[in-house]
Amino acid sequence: MSARRGGGATMQDVGKLAQVSAMTVSRVLKNDPRVSEATRERVFAAVDRLGYRLNETARSLRLGGSGMIGLVVTNLANPFYSRLALGVQEVLAEHGFRMLLSNTGEQAELEPGLVNGLIDHRVEGLIVVPAGSRQQHLADAMRHVPVVLAARPPAGLDTDCVLVEDFHGAREATTCLLAEGHTRIAFLGNPPALYTGAERLRGFWAAHEEAAVEPDSALVRQGLVDAATAEQATLELLDLPDGPTALFCTNNRISQGAIRALYKAGAALPLAGFDDFDLADVLGLPLTLVSYDADEIGRQAARLLIDRLGRQDTETPASRRITVPTRLMRYGPHPGARPGRKPSQGA
Repeated sequence: MSARRGGGATMQDVGKLAQVSAMTVSRVLKNDPRVSEATRERVFAAVDRLGYRLNETARSLRLGGSGMIGLVVTNLANPFYSRLALGVQEVLAEHGFRMLLSNTGEQAELEPGLVNGLIDHRVEGLIVVPAGSRQQHLADAMRHVPVVLAARPPAGLDTDCVLVEDFHGAREATTCLLAEGHTRIAFLGNPPALYTGAERLRGFWAAHEEAAVEPDSALVRQGLVDAATAEQATLELLDLPDGPTALFCTNNRISQGAIRALYKAGAALPLAGFDDFDLADVLGLPLTLVSYDADEIGRQAARLLIDRLGRQDTETPASRRITVPTRLMRYGPHPGARPGRKPSQGA
């Protein structure tokens, strides 16, 4: 073990202050059980006082863990996951943990390797946004560390998760369009195998059933993965002889692709969808966006994991599910709604 770069304290400095040899300092930092508790405390006190380079490692060894938590998300290019990561980091920092971040790029086949790699790096727990419905690798991981899921629920696992009101948000946003008289609403969704895509389609369908309106399956497009595929799908829908009079989109990237298509086609159809986004209020389009606190999803997931870590030597609580609420944000011009069930609205 070497001195801290930049001329900081050395192991010899720590040993001199603690009145032990440098070898004893090394044994303490390696958690050697042969070192007495009194000696360990003197060494850690010296490490703290001098700001030795291995200060954080020494603290984690004293606590019996690495002090690191792994976070696996599906797409860091999506602002939702960046905000979720910030929420996780905020809570971990409050409890003295650090975060190791991995990104699957929405490729489910990469997830097992990333999870195993984080375990190999001795993380004390994992927060995972699953990229697919197969989660056996997470069951294997749970034999080593606690695992909490975010944004998508466990499939065959008994573990904690934090979700969004996907069904409720989609139903309320679709209800707004129906209340304005739209009976031909296109659905632009992510892959149906994803929990969020399936739940938001279910909410879309439920709103139609409540309004006694039969959705047109010809206006449903699923499997969209980014703004480009959403733009192309929207242009195809707009070219139909009996096209849609409004659009519903299941996430912000799909909404952005659809808006680009509306711009190219010179159309100003009302659009409802999940995820508020920057500049939505200045586009001049009739937008109804499902908003929620993505940071809070991360914060709640981190709290659940830290609670699990604190209970490892005591009772194990039953798995818990927390749902983060949604609210509607309305931008641009909206025609008067016809009489019917009043949708909930945000600011």
